[in-house]
Amino acid sequence: MIQWIHSLFQKNNTVAKPDMKKFLIVGLGNSGAEYVNTRHNIGFKVLDHLAKKENLTFQTAKLGDIVEIRIKGRTLLLLKPNTFMNLSGKAVKYWMEKENIEKENILVITDDLNLSFGTIRIKAKGSDGGHNGLKSIQSLLVTTEYARFRFGISDEFKKGKQVDYVLGEWNEDEKAKLPERLDKSIEIVYSFALAGINNTMNEFNGK
Repeated sequence: MIQWIHSLFQKNNTVAKPDMKKFLIVGLGNSGAEYVNTRHNIGFKVLDHLAKKENLTFQTAKLGDIVEIRIKGRTLLLLKPNTFMNLSGKAVKYWMEKENIEKENILVITDDLNLSFGTIRIKAKGSDGGHNGLKSIQSLLVTTEYARFRFGISDEFKKGKQVDYVLGEWNEDEKAKLPERLDKSIEIVYSFALAGINNTMNEFNGK
């Protein structure tokens, strides 16, 4: 009897192992029609483009809009936090824990003022770089060791106009170039899940 109780206790207290074939792909942005085509929302735009290519529709769930993609034995959970940029970490932490996803299987897509338009930079870890979305994620996950995909939006704004610039819409030249950059971004997301972060960095950084 004692042995049976002991085995039952162990079974009930076993922590589920993370599903290493499940990935959380987070696009950062702000919810609301007024933000849809702004530079700051490139994370949302990449995931919207991916979902459209796969003929899938996002569903509103707790702390964000969610859609699931299955490819070659992997499950990709696409997340657009609806907490607004400064609180993005709440949604990332919630879905990471709910779906039992390791930080190694998280990719965060964000805009970057320090890169020229459309330039791609993928890193396995790093600082928040002054980005409020990354700052929130770092604070709540208590780590900087998660992959991030930075999409350059350039810094062509006058002094004191940074907020207006990032919350402004793409110019005509950028709009013309976006479709190709979004297609490339989809390749990056799939590469991260199928080939890993190191291969993805080697293949796509600077392209």
